[in-house]
Amino acid sequence: MEKKMRIGGMIFLLAAAAILANTNISEGGKVKIDKIAYFNQPNCYRLSNGTVEVIATSDIGPRVIAYRFIGGENILAELGQGAVVKTDLGDWHPWGGHRLWHAPESIPRSYVPDNAPIEVEKVGSNAIRLIQPVEAPTGIRKEILLKLADEGTKVTLIHKLTNEGIWPVELAPWALSIVAGGGTTIIPQEPFIPHEKELLPARPMVLWHYTDLSDSRWRFLKKYICLRTDENLRYPQKIGVLNKQGWAAYLRKELLFVKKFPFVEGATYPDMGCNCETYTDGTFMEVETLGPMVRLNPGASTEHIEEWFLFDGIKAELTDASLDEVLKPIVEKCK
Repeated sequence: MEKKMRIGGMIFLLAAAAILANTNISEGGKVKIDKIAYFNQPNCYRLSNGTVEVIATSDIGPRVIAYRFIGGENILAELGQGAVVKTDLGDWHPWGGHRLWHAPESIPRSYVPDNAPIEVEKVGSNAIRLIQPVEAPTGIRKEILLKLADEGTKVTLIHKLTNEGIWPVELAPWALSIVAGGGTTIIPQEPFIPHEKELLPARPMVLWHYTDLSDSRWRFLKKYICLRTDENLRYPQKIGVLNKQGWAAYLRKELLFVKKFPFVEGATYPDMGCNCETYTDGTFMEVETLGPMVRLNPGASTEHIEEWFLFDGIKAELTDASLDEVLKPIVEKCK
C-alpha cells in the first residue's frame, strides 16, 4: 500500500514497508506515531505527545484499544477474544477498547464480526485513519480518524459511516467505549428550572426491558445520573438520555475520562431519542454516544465526533455537591 503525503508543499510516496516495518513512522512535530506490538496484536499504532498515549490496532477493528497517561493505567478495557457473541454472520468479540457501530442495535446486523485486518493511513503529523473493509452483509464502510493534540490529553475521534451499497440505509453512527471495570459513569442531568418557570419536559430518559431502577448500581442525583460496575451483579443495566449538555464521564479510582460530543437541536436520534447511553454487566461498562439518524443514500457518508480528555488525581464523591465542586470545573475546561 502506498499513500501520498504532503509535507512542506512537497508530495512523496511512503511505501507500505516503511509504514509497517519502521518503529517510528512520524517525523517532526510534537506527536510521535509508532508501530508497536500490543494487546497480543503485532500491528498496533501508538500516538503519544509526552503526556498521554492512545493506541489503535490494525489487526482487527477499527478499534482504539488504549488511552492512558504515559506509564499510567489504561482507562479502556482490554478483554481479548474470550467473550463471544455467536451470530449467523460469525463470531463477534467485544475485544474491549473503543469501536464504531451503526444504530439502532439489531442481531445480526450490529454484530458483523470485525476480526479481520484493517487499513491504517497516516494523516498529517498527529493523526491516523482506521479504515475497515466494507461490511459485506450491510454495505457499510466504517472509519475512525484518531487525532492527538500536540499538548495535553485531548484526543479527537471522527467516526465515519459510508454506504457502499446500492440501497439507501437509515442509521446513526454509534461510538462505544468499553472502559476498565471498577468505576462509575456520570451523565449530567438537565439544569433545574422551577415548575412555575418551565412547564415543558427537559429531555427523554429511555429504559430497556431489563432496566431496573431499583438496582443498587444506580444513583439518581438532582444534577447527575450515576451507574457503577459491580463484579457480583452479573446481569445488565442500561439507560439512555438525550444529553443536551454534550458530555459524559467515567471515574475509576482517581482517573477521570471525559467524553464531549455534539447535541444537534431538532435532530432525530435513535433509541427513542438518545444521544448518550451507558451499559454495565458485572465489571463490564460502556460509555456510548450517538449521532442523529440519517437516510444514507448510496455513496453518501455521515460523521460523528467525540473529544476525549483524561485527568488524574481526581477525588470526588457521588454527591451533587462533590461533583459540582470537582467535576464541573474540569468539564468546563475541556476544549
